[in-house]
Amino acid sequence: MQLFFSPLTLVSLSFLGGLVLARVISLETTQWMQIGLLTLVFAFLSLIFRRLRESSKSPAFLFKLSPFHFLLPFFLIFGAYYFQFNQPDAEDPNNIIWHTDSEGEILIAGVISDPPDYRDNYTNLQIDTQYIDRPDKKNHLYVQGKILVRVDAGENYHYGDHVRVRGILETPPENEEFSYRNYLALSGIHAYMANAEATFLPEERGGHPIRVAIFDLKDRALTNTYKLFPDPEASLLAGILLGVESGLPKDLQEAFKDTGTTHIIAISGFNITIIAALLISLFGRLFGKNLGAIAALIGIGVYTVLVGADAAVVRAAIMGGVGLLGAQFGRRQNGITSLLAVAVIMALFNPLILWDVGFQLSFAATAGLILYAEPLSEWFVRQASRFMPEEKAQKIAGPIGEYILFTFAAQFATMPIMIYHFGRISLISFIANPFILPVQPAVMIFGGIALIASLLILPLGKFLAIFALPFTTYTIRMVEFFDGMPQGVIVLGDTKLALVILIYLAMLAWTIAGFRLGKFSTPIKSTAAFATLILLTIQVWRVAFALPDDRLHLIFLDAGSADAILIQTPDGKNILINGGEKISTLSSDLGERLPPLHRELDWLIVASPQEEELAALPRTLERFPPREVLWSGNREASYASRALDKYLSNNGIPITIAETEQSLELGENLFLRIQASGTRGAVILIEWDSFRALLPIGMDFDSLEESKKLGEISLLLLADSGYAPLNPPEWIDALQPQIIVLSVAADDDFGLPARSVLDAVEGYSLLRTDLKGWLHITTDGEQMWVESERKQD
Repeated sequence: MQLFFSPLTLVSLSFLGGLVLARVISLETTQWMQIGLLTLVFAFLSLIFRRLRESSKSPAFLFKLSPFHFLLPFFLIFGAYYFQFNQPDAEDPNNIIWHTDSEGEILIAGVISDPPDYRDNYTNLQIDTQYIDRPDKKNHLYVQGKILVRVDAGENYHYGDHVRVRGILETPPENEEFSYRNYLALSGIHAYMANAEATFLPEERGGHPIRVAIFDLKDRALTNTYKLFPDPEASLLAGILLGVESGLPKDLQEAFKDTGTTHIIAISGFNITIIAALLISLFGRLFGKNLGAIAALIGIGVYTVLVGADAAVVRAAIMGGVGLLGAQFGRRQNGITSLLAVAVIMALFNPLILWDVGFQLSFAATAGLILYAEPLSEWFVRQASRFMPEEKAQKIAGPIGEYILFTFAAQFATMPIMIYHFGRISLISFIANPFILPVQPAVMIFGGIALIASLLILPLGKFLAIFALPFTTYTIRMVEFFDGMPQGVIVLGDTKLALVILIYLAMLAWTIAGFRLGKFSTPIKSTAAFATLILLTIQVWRVAFALPDDRLHLIFLDAGSADAILIQTPDGKNILINGGEKISTLSSDLGERLPPLHRELDWLIVASPQEEELAALPRTLERFPPREVLWSGNREASYASRALDKYLSNNGIPITIAETEQSLELGENLFLRIQASGTRGAVILIEWDSFRALLPIGMDFDSLEESKKLGEISLLLLADSGYAPLNPPEWIDALQPQIIVLSVAADDDFGLPARSVLDAVEGYSLLRTDLKGWLHITTDGEQMWVESERKQD
């Protein structure tokens, strides 16, 4: 029982309980102060009364308590007072909150206070406000406070940049399912602009110099990650090593979520805690307890800096490191006491931290490791000793074995929180993790060494990346494999907080009572040789499939109601036509299809300058740079076209302006012809022997009439996602295509494709990306073969 009744433990619990009390019961700061004074008076009187009764032969229970117990109510009320004291003052005109929900747009100047959060279609910026620009008045209104601003994608921002944003300043919304207001408040943000315009100010870059250096290093490391590895492996490593998980395509993110392996890619409290446990265990074995602890702390610090050292990561690193070291140098109760003390210190900096999901997962995962990791490891050795000598069992229970056991301990402790916040249980996670987790140390070690080497000598990093690539590929393939298993996830919906509390109380009682792990005996067999064979096979086949095969490949990527077409020629050239809107999707698709050692595009063809056609290109081309560009259409037609033009110019990539009847020879008898070129873009005809494909991506009404004269073709891409005026029945009948491709989103905002167009193509072989996903057309110049992502209903 001493585990839960040490003085520091009880004081910490009282203070943290006070924070919760103030969140539930809303009182003014002065009221909490008055109640606090009453608790001090109560403690003082109780101590006096206790002294008077010390000579009693049979003292009551009250007088068996030590003196500090009488101060616990004070610490409870002090926590409540501290919570209320730190709430922002919305009545102060110099606080940015005062200016929310006012009519019309507002101009705010400030400094970007965190690394930009780049998404496919927008970028989130956290800004420390400095002043409100009032054009109708001579002076600025100086304000303070943080705001979240959502701006268009395409521009590159950095921590410390001075910007001016224009938009409507609002209070973050909330509803029955989710409170965006409370979520942002955890980061000290109480106002946001949902749709803003940002312009750079000429001031010298701000921010703390150390944070500037850390974030610049992280940006450089992120850029190198995509130079070293193909996508989606690069995005996976960006998540594991740098905490940048937004690069993974949405379907792969869902696969990690459904298989209960998101802790691999998310730099969360769960992830950091497991890493801390691994480092403490590994260095403890190598250097002994004392030197190992120092080395582990250095390792945790280096990893924290590498992933950007933002508040959540630093918090998790401190909590995991201090809590686990406390357990290592003492008993498990020392670890719990240290963990609670760290939680109090963090709450002093941010009283809302208890409601942060990352904090909750970090706290629960660390507690799980402190309480269950050592018993699990001992149990593992006992079970393995049944089949092998105990010395060998001890070796197996090293870093790799412990990684699995650590994760199980953390999963067990965090499961109620996951159920409460996400409303689901991943049953498949208990099967998937033993297959996926053993290779994660190799992913982190080899990937980390390659990345660090690339920061010094890029070619050396590329060479070392060869050793990390098989493990990252294996991770992704295993996640996709287990995600395909039926009934792997149980959706529970909303879970009452009271139920979660009851579950943790039951777990607490179970732990105190001393659960015997020996009752659960499932031996874990080593599969290292088999896994290595799988890794090598995957990489050999991956390289083999990327080699030229003397055939022409047209791959219509699933780009929604836009076009992204990858052409791979018989002799191995790679040509990309447009790119669509989603960076993560385009980057992943190109990464899977381009050869591992040849990450460049031979040509980029801009066939339409519209926003939805090019939005993904500027940032994706940083990973897959083109040697040359053929451009058709107005360069100023959209924000994306201007950003792309700027990127190409800044990087010295030559641009050729497309002209009608221009031809590119892509191989023997293989031509890409510009049938028409105008302000809307180009109509492209691809010809190889008897194969002809018409891609009217930038077609207008004049070129529509001209294209009717082409005669019969092999493949036709419907124009503008099936827009009726550009796809008349007589045009389709004049071309007599053998295959028709329709690139359209399943939930197109304009109701495309038009019903009349679907009627017009009835009787033809129609392939739709909204139904089949990506489409891969292969031809030898005579015949065609079709492969798709999924079967069409």
